[in-house]
Amino acid sequence: MKLAMIGLGKMGGNMARRLIGDGHDVVGYNLHSAVTDSLADEVGLIPTYSLAEAVGKLTAPRVAWVMVPAGKPTESVISELGTLLSEGDLVVDGGNSNYKETMRRGNELAEKGIDFIDVGTSGGVWGLKEGYSMMVGGSETAVATLTPALKTLAPGTDKGWGHVGPSGAGHFVKMVHNGIEYGLMQAYAEGFEIMKAKEDFGLDLHQISEIWRFGSVVRSWLLDLTAIALSEDANLSDIKGYVPDSGEGRWTVQEAIDLDIPAPIITHSLFARFVSRQEESFGAKMLAAMRNQFGGHAVVKAED
Repeated sequence: MKLAMIGLGKMGGNMARRLIGDGHDVVGYNLHSAVTDSLADEVGLIPTYSLAEAVGKLTAPRVAWVMVPAGKPTESVISELGTLLSEGDLVVDGGNSNYKETMRRGNELAEKGIDFIDVGTSGGVWGLKEGYSMMVGGSETAVATLTPALKTLAPGTDKGWGHVGPSGAGHFVKMVHNGIEYGLMQAYAEGFEIMKAKEDFGLDLHQISEIWRFGSVVRSWLLDLTAIALSEDANLSDIKGYVPDSGEGRWTVQEAIDLDIPAPIITHSLFARFVSRQEESFGAKMLAAMRNQFGGHAVVKAED
């Protein structure tokens, strides 16, 4: 099939590479023309330099796959595509949009007769080689149109992807996926920190990660990646313990609150990321001050 890939960052560019490698025709557009030109030279991407030009190089039914940051960039691109595409065309949002925004955008495009699919996409930089896990939301007919591309991008034609529900469902499932990811990462991080602190055993954390990778009930792809990181630097000496979040963990926690579902692990893992960004916590200072006031406990004074 022929489609336009809008946004050629790491993931979007690798998805274009995978599609072209399997014989699909991919029209590409990025705000930075050098990125577009580089992929055109490297893998045969059809370069364009505006959304209008990208749409103009497609044939009906036209498919525009958007891979830009969530929020205003996605809103701007999809809004403009809504003025360029026609009835029967298809817009795909493969980014990490909030599912509520996705449902709104789907309704707005539907009023123009334009189909809309949300594809929650996981796989990161490894997706080019391993394939992408894709959680797809939208109508049956729209998903059928996109199926050839989905089969190419997935780890296998019949695995690693699926149509999970109507518009918004794909991004909703991906949101929960990322919330679970937060909890798994936090559990590994805490476990390895406990082992590192047990200095009298002199534990080799990389060795342990390799042991756990095979046969253990805690083996996982995250553990495989942990082993790689520890093999490169066992003390992680070049990494600052500052952990951002993309927003999907927050949305998952908020959804749990709205649905009255207890989610203490995911919530704690999100808050742990907040803590990682504090050079000095005022709350911790308050705890020390209160202990000093009621019990006369010593406090560690800030250095002049």
